[in-house]
Amino acid sequence: MNRIKRIIPVILITVVLAGILAACGSRSENSGTKQEDEMKGEYHKITAEEAKERMDSGDDIIILDVRTQDEYEESHIPGAILIPNETIGTEMPEQLPDAGQEILVYCRSGNRSAQAAKKLVEAGYTQIYDFGGIMDWPYETVSGK
Repeated sequence: MNRIKRIIPVILITVVLAGILAACGSRSENSGTKQEDEMKGEYHKITAEEAKERMDSGDDIIILDVRTQDEYEESHIPGAILIPNETIGTEMPEQLPDAGQEILVYCRSGNRSAQAAKKLVEAGYTQIYDFGGIMDWPYETVSGK
């Protein structure tokens, strides 16, 4: 009986340590490559600075404003196209025919751009980059249509 009382704590400690070691060895959810992320159907959150670098790179990029028509006309990023968030469904918008095209999404504060980015990924787009809101955009903007 005395021997059993000594063995039980040793077994419990061994089980707890095995659990801790197993948890430490698990892979992080965010450690995938860009290709793995695209296959999982995720969009990428980037900063305004990163978005500006992508725009200036010369690559074929679409800048997507998901605010309202009035907000767009008041001020938008040069070259941006307007597709209001509430008009984006689970179907591919006709203005965005290439699901593999790199698309930079923004709104006013970042809420609608995140919603739109998620909907675009659900519709099959693979290179969606949400850079938040125009309120945090320190670079050039234009007004009008």
